[in-house]
Amino acid sequence: MNENNKQNNIITELRDVDMVFSQPGGRELKVLDNINLQIRDSEVVCLLGPSGCGKTTLLRILAGLIKPTRGVVKYRGQPIHGFNPAVSLVFQSFALFPWLTVEENIEEALKSTNLTMEKRRKRVRQIIDMIGLEGFEDTHPRELSGGMKQRVSIARALVVEPEVLCLDEPFSQVDALTAESLRAEMLNIWMEEDVNPRSIFMVSHDITEVVWLATKIIILGNIPGKVLSVLDNPLPFPRDYRDPTLTMLQERIYDLLAKRIMPDEEPELKVVTPSPVKKVEAEATLEALPPVQVSQVVGLLEMLDDRGGEVNLFAFANELGLEFGHAIAVAKAAEMLDFVDTPRQRVLLMPLGRDFLRADVNERKEIWGRQLLTIRLFHIFKNMVELVGDDGIPEERVISEIEMFLPSENPHTIFEFLAAWGQYGELFRYDPDSECLVPFITEEDRQAEAEEEASAAQEDLEEHQSERES
Repeated sequence: MNENNKQNNIITELRDVDMVFSQPGGRELKVLDNINLQIRDSEVVCLLGPSGCGKTTLLRILAGLIKPTRGVVKYRGQPIHGFNPAVSLVFQSFALFPWLTVEENIEEALKSTNLTMEKRRKRVRQIIDMIGLEGFEDTHPRELSGGMKQRVSIARALVVEPEVLCLDEPFSQVDALTAESLRAEMLNIWMEEDVNPRSIFMVSHDITEVVWLATKIIILGNIPGKVLSVLDNPLPFPRDYRDPTLTMLQERIYDLLAKRIMPDEEPELKVVTPSPVKKVEAEATLEALPPVQVSQVVGLLEMLDDRGGEVNLFAFANELGLEFGHAIAVAKAAEMLDFVDTPRQRVLLMPLGRDFLRADVNERKEIWGRQLLTIRLFHIFKNMVELVGDDGIPEERVISEIEMFLPSENPHTIFEFLAAWGQYGELFRYDPDSECLVPFITEEDRQAEAEEEASAAQEDLEEHQSERES
C-alpha cells in the first residue's frame, strides 16, 4: 500500500495490557507491564527487544491467542474477545501440517470461511503465484527448504486477506540471502494499492532489518516488558541499507538499548586485586544472573584482548552472530565479575579480566569462584550448601528460594546458570542422580579422601591382625 495514502485510522490496538503467568508454588511472573500499542492503516510496525522480554507474548495477545491478565484488545475501536479478525499470524517455526501438500496447507486457512470450494481454490492459486510457489503445489513440507517452508507459511497467512499481517521473527530460520528476498517481497505486497494486508506488525531482534522495513519502531524493555520508546522512520521507499539516515537511526536504537542496560559513566581504570572476597551485605540487592555460558564470557574477554582491550558492543554482536540482547547479557555477565566495564556502547577489558586471561586453568577457576562470591546469590547458596553438607540441597528447594529472592525472573533458568557458573568456580555442583546442589569436590579432595579411607582401612587391618596375634 502506498505510503502517500497513509491514513490515521487505527486498525487494532492494545490498551493498558498486563500479562502475568503463574509459576510453581503459586508465585507469579509478570512479563508485560502496561502495554499501549496502536497499529494504523498503511504502517509497518516493528517490535524490537532483547530475548525473553515478552515480544512473542505481546504478538499472541494482539492476535487473540492469549487473553491478557489486564487490559483490552480492540479492533476498529471496539473491544474484542477471542481471535482478532484483523490479524493473520506467521510463526517463527513455520507450523505447517506435514501430511498436507503446499496447496492443502494454504487452503486449510480458508476452511473456516464461507467461501465455496471453487473460490477457495482460485484464491489459493492466486496467492501461490504471488508468493512464488508455482510448481510446488503438490509438494509436502519435508521436501522443501527452510525458505520455501516460510513462503508457504506466509502464503497461508495472506490467503485470508488480513488487514494486519503479524510475523514472529519470520526470517530467523532461513539463510541471509533468502531472508533478504522474503523481506523485499513482503514489502512489495504491502505497497500494493487497495489490497490487504493494509499494515504489517513484525517482531524482530535484527536492528538492521527493522530500520530498513519499519515505518514505526517500538522498543520493548526487559521483563516485565515495557514500551521504552516509539520511533518514527519516515524515510520513503525504496530504501538503501547504505543510506546515512538509516545508519543514524540504527545508532540511535543501539544507544537507547545500551542506555537502558549499561551505565553512562566512564570507567575508573583501577586495578582490582585478588584480595580476600569483599563482604556481601545482607541488605544488598539481589541481581538476576544473565543466561550466559561461561565459555561466552571467556570468548568476550579473548576478543577484547585481541582488539586492544575495547570493542563496540554491537560490533561484537554482529561479528559473532549473536542476537543483540544476548550480546548485552554476555557483557553484563562479564561486568558482574569485574572483568569488564561497559560505558555506553563500549566494552572495556579491566585489569582483573586480563589477569584471568593470563592465568592457567586452575587459576582461572579460582578467580572465577572468588568473583562469584561477590554476587549475593552465590554467597547465599554457597553458605546453604556448606551448612547442609554432602547431602546437598534438593533442586526444588533451590528453585523455590530463587522464586522468593527474584519473583520476576524465571527460576529454572536462574538455577541452570547458577549451577553452571558455580561448578566452574568450584563453589558447588549439581548432582543429576540426587537432583541436588552439592558441595564441589576437587580432585585433590577426592585423593585426600581416598588416602584417608585407605589409611583407615590399613589401621583397621593392622588392629585386626594385632588382635589375632594376641
